[in-house]
Amino acid sequence: MASEATTLEVPGPHGVREMRVSSPSRVVWPEAGVTKLELAEYLVAVAPAFLAHNGDRPISLQRFGGDVTGEWFFSKNPPKGAPEWIRTVDVTYPSGRTHPQLVADEAAALVWMAQMNTVVFHPWPSTAADTDHPDELRIDLDPQPGTDFADTVAVAHGMREVLAEAGLTAAVKTSGSRGLHLAAPIRPDHDFIEVRHGVIAAARELERRRPDAVTTSWWKEERGERIFLDYNQAARDRTTAGAYSPRALPGATVSTPVSWDELDTIDPGAFTIRTVPQRLAEIGDPWADLHDAPGSMATLLEWWERDVADGLGDLVYPPDYPKMPGEPRRVAPSRARKEE
Repeated sequence: MASEATTLEVPGPHGVREMRVSSPSRVVWPEAGVTKLELAEYLVAVAPAFLAHNGDRPISLQRFGGDVTGEWFFSKNPPKGAPEWIRTVDVTYPSGRTHPQLVADEAAALVWMAQMNTVVFHPWPSTAADTDHPDELRIDLDPQPGTDFADTVAVAHGMREVLAEAGLTAAVKTSGSRGLHLAAPIRPDHDFIEVRHGVIAAARELERRRPDAVTTSWWKEERGERIFLDYNQAARDRTTAGAYSPRALPGATVSTPVSWDELDTIDPGAFTIRTVPQRLAEIGDPWADLHDAPGSMATLLEWWERDVADGLGDLVYPPDYPKMPGEPRRVAPSRARKEE
């Protein structure tokens, strides 16, 4: 018996492509009842906005063997059988190795990625034309146990003010869960290390102002009931879910750009694969002008140098990174005390 399959006719810059979707009725989000076909149709519906923010960038695919409750893996290199019209670009990873990575240029590429069981799309903060120099400064606001979405919103407003003082204009989107992501367009004049330093400088500035609400501690034992400003999401090859990317969470939620005016009243759980296309059709993309006026990293890097002069050096990198110059020991404080 032939396997269940359907074909989507997907328009794009090179005409209509007929894209096969196998097992279209397979449920990807069991709690919400969202199927693989609905995922593909969602990606076609939001493709213009999705590609505006995630296209023309190296992109990592979070792929699932079954539904979102099961096992998954990151796919970075082009898998065998990729259509010849899907672009790749060479990127350098923290290890120093260089490999090709996928780039999405049209809606049909997104459908093919969904056919490959991709659920979450993770774009780099740099473009395919210059992968080593980010053109977005991204800050991940990660609520810790004992905090709620309202706490995250308050911290987002505070970070917006800090970045504005540094000459940068921040936009905000939901993470798809209880967190928020901020993005500020920057001129691609600095490498990942310098951009990460700028993020640390901004995070420390907000931490000084709101020590009760914000932490930059990498170690969970020190975070308390505060919002963790995850500075390591600015490191090379570390990414967050892209704008309009679905999330592998029970409600089939979507990481959704919002305006600052609506941030205080939104319910992040209301932005789903089934609701976001209509939202886009009705109000448009709040991030449509995100890259119209990229800013300078100069002030944030001045703050970084000021903090270094005051004895505040670098912070630890993720555990999968090689040891970085100037990095402190990757040892949890409680373990360090025991060793002493």
